Amino acid sequence: MEEKIIIFSAPSGSGKTTIVKHLMEKIPGLSFSISATSRPPRKNEKHGRDYYFLSPSEFREKINNDEFLEWEEVYEGLYYGTLRSEVERIAAKGKIAVFDVDVVGGTNIKKQFGDKALAVFINPPSLQTIEQRLKQRGTDSEEIIHQRVAKAEKELGYARFFDKIIVNDDLDKAHEEVEHIVKDFIEK
Repeated sequence: MEEKIIIFSAPSGSGKTTIVKHLMEKIPGLSFSISATSRPPRKNEKHGRDYYFLSPSEFREKINNDEFLEWEEVYEGLYYGTLRSEVERIAAKGKIAVFDVDVVGGTNIKKQFGDKALAVFINPPSLQTIEQRLKQRGTDSEEIIHQRVAKAEKELGYARFFDKIIVNDDLDKAHEEVEHIVKDFIEK
């Protein structure tokens, strides 16, 4: 039997990563799928824990060798993707892989796994909320924040391709909804 997987996607600043971290603490048998990126690590990020940090040329070489389940060039020279080896690593431990990926990656993974994948879209209450959250993070310049908000507006159109949509306007409620949805999927 093919292993089940769980995909979380959302525009940047929707609270997706916070929700996924909560879920990982609450439900045993899940394992976080570590994405690869060509961006440099932020303060306190570690290779192999937060991301697999690759140079743009290493990333392109892995693309050419078909080592990615999905990948995207988000901005020129800035890549994100999921290595096939990561899914194999998690399956070998007998666990369910949990993906925290952008909406294009999420839809691509869902297409490949079909009913074996639960795809959850985390919807922000508004674009203004996204902008506020990104500013509060303090990790991006004003220009990058504007790019992310513009991208978020487009990404909201992808919600219809997901199995479940959760509006993150109340974090406790969103946590409860996600736990319920994931437990139902695992027990199916």
